[in-house]
Amino acid sequence: MEMPIPNAAVLARKDRVVARLLQVLPADAVISDVAETRAYECDALTAYKCAPMVAVLPASTQEVSDVLRICHEEGVPVVPRGSGTSLAGGALPTADCVILGVARMNDVIETDYANRIIRVQTGRTNLSVTGAVEEDGFFYAPDPSSQLACAIAGNIAMNSGGAHCLKYGVTTNNLMGVTLVQMDGTVVEIGGGYLDAGGLDLLGVICGSEGQLGVVTEATLRILHKPEGARPVLMGFDDNEVAGACVSDIIKAGVLPVAIEFMDRPCIEATEAFAGAGYPDCEALLIVEVEGSDAEIDDQLARIMEIARRHNPVELRESKSPEESARIWLGRKSAFGAMGQINDYMCLDGTIPVSSLPFVLRRIGEMSAEYGLRVGNVFHAGDGNMHPLILFDANKPGDLELCETFGAEVLKLCVEVGGCLTGEHGVGIEKRDLMHVQYTMDDLEAQMAVKDVFDPQWLLNPAKVFPLDASDARRRIEMAAQ
Repeated sequence: MEMPIPNAAVLARKDRVVARLLQVLPADAVISDVAETRAYECDALTAYKCAPMVAVLPASTQEVSDVLRICHEEGVPVVPRGSGTSLAGGALPTADCVILGVARMNDVIETDYANRIIRVQTGRTNLSVTGAVEEDGFFYAPDPSSQLACAIAGNIAMNSGGAHCLKYGVTTNNLMGVTLVQMDGTVVEIGGGYLDAGGLDLLGVICGSEGQLGVVTEATLRILHKPEGARPVLMGFDDNEVAGACVSDIIKAGVLPVAIEFMDRPCIEATEAFAGAGYPDCEALLIVEVEGSDAEIDDQLARIMEIARRHNPVELRESKSPEESARIWLGRKSAFGAMGQINDYMCLDGTIPVSSLPFVLRRIGEMSAEYGLRVGNVFHAGDGNMHPLILFDANKPGDLELCETFGAEVLKLCVEVGGCLTGEHGVGIEKRDLMHVQYTMDDLEAQMAVKDVFDPQWLLNPAKVFPLDASDARRRIEMAAQ
């Protein structure tokens, strides 16, 4: 069959763009073969796939600038990509786009212990930032579950958190400056190695913007002295709601653990089969960790364990050694991989007030029965950042759609109780059409106006974050005005 003319035009455009990209990048940094671009067809939200037109792997801010300038001149959309661990479709390509991966940009540029900062290229993995400074007694606090693989670029895009964000905050609390490349290739420096830069809080706008405003190529991060010590306690309960109530009581008591993590029976059973961490046979467990001197740890854990005893725990196990601490954390760190061994699942990311944990956990259980889909709950309970894992069969017709409907109802519930749609995974495409649940049209207009300033042609990370009906309506209004 003869190829239609539009396809020929697309191929000609691709050839032109690739030829221009090869003028500014090494040949092995431009991936245009159809088979090879399939490696970039999705991120960790694997339900949706689309191979890009081209993928590029620049190694410096200048190369990123050159790529964006060319794509801007050609009118080609660009999808920034860190390590591809996004669970919200944040790095999902479009068929006419260039994927811009930062994986080759992984150097440490500067370490300044006197001012407790490190400057890195943003392709560097989260865990390797701590790896660069830990021998000198420092660490980088945000610790997403994917920290072994996820890139600082993606952490900044989604404002990632982690188990220890209860005490140390999420990425925005530990980000001090960025080098940002705008869509037209302009390079700007925002913030730096100091606190509270003057003027508008542009750094606060960039962190969590999901690649809508520019490509962050370098980041100045806050590093902290390692604490004298840390110790977790494991608590088992016979009821999810009781475990949730215990979390709420710990927070209300004014105790600030470094982490409070929650797992329910499906996750406990999966992780035991996968990692053998020695967890108790119970409906829900909490891992609560505190840190400081031995005296501080003893005092905090005594208060926390007294609160736990009021809720009749099945088991209350305080770590007595580094080896016991590692085993307590083993199952939690293995939870997502363990669940993947037994079922397809969709991982949600709603955030709620901690006081609402018992009610929300009960409602999720009720909705699980209504939809006929099991749910495994594993999440950062201390700051109410929930990660329900809805189990489904990807090979069963209609199961994915049922799972998505169920997931949307859970996220709506989070907003209804005073929470929000996302805590750290971002909106991407997963929650894009739920933005109306949390924001009014005026709110969305204000957000889209910011994108207009940074990316007037809307070429960066298209079809993400903003509901399609809202962004399409905006384009129609602007075209009519012209």
